[in-house]
Amino acid sequence: MHITLRAGERLFLNGAVIKADRKVSLELMNDATFLLEAHVMQPENATSPLRQLYFVVQTMLMSPAETTTAKALFDASLARMLAAYADAAVLAVLRATGDHVADGRYFDALKGLRGAFLRDDALMMPAAALAIAS
Repeated sequence: MHITLRAGERLFLNGAVIKADRKVSLELMNDATFLLEAHVMQPENATSPLRQLYFVVQTMLMSPAETTTAKALFDASLARMLAAYADAAVLAVLRATGDHVADGRYFDALKGLRGAFLRDDALMMPAAALAIAS
């Protein structure tokens, strides 16, 4: 796996934070858990149920020491979301996310959730409009 970082960009690799002082290309020679800075969600951006779930999975990936606590939160959140959503596409993403997390494939879980953000935004839009109108 080849990764290119720009000067000042960070990479979260197996719980460690690596910051490039100049443009650098890295080759990971074995399996590693990583997250590029561009895919890191800040807490204030976890504004929908799927984004909150993303943040929890991100915590498991970035902070291995917190995985047990985050996994319990993930399991509870996933169960509530599976019961609450009726949209087939979102439910498929949630089931796949559960499978990925169970297999320790956090990056794949994040990738799937990111792909469903626009769909989730569209589903949440009517609720947001009603809340503002009230």
